[in-house]
Amino acid sequence: MDSEFLTAEEVAEFLRLPLSTVYRLVLDKKIPGFKVGKHWCFRKDTIQKWIKDQESKNELVDEK
Repeated sequence: MDSEFLTAEEVAEFLRLPLSTVYRLVLDKKIPGFKVGKHWCFRKDTIQKWIKDQESKNELVDEK
């Protein structure tokens, strides 16, 4: 996974989620991605930022 862009399959592997969950998250606009033709693509740095944002949100919820 050294590429700047990831496939849906690589995101699923990276996040250790089922591929169907990745598709559901991106269709619900809960994870950043875009389509090239019929294929979903993800910027690796954007996915890593999304993870940090999710961690921050969870920390705020835990503090309440």
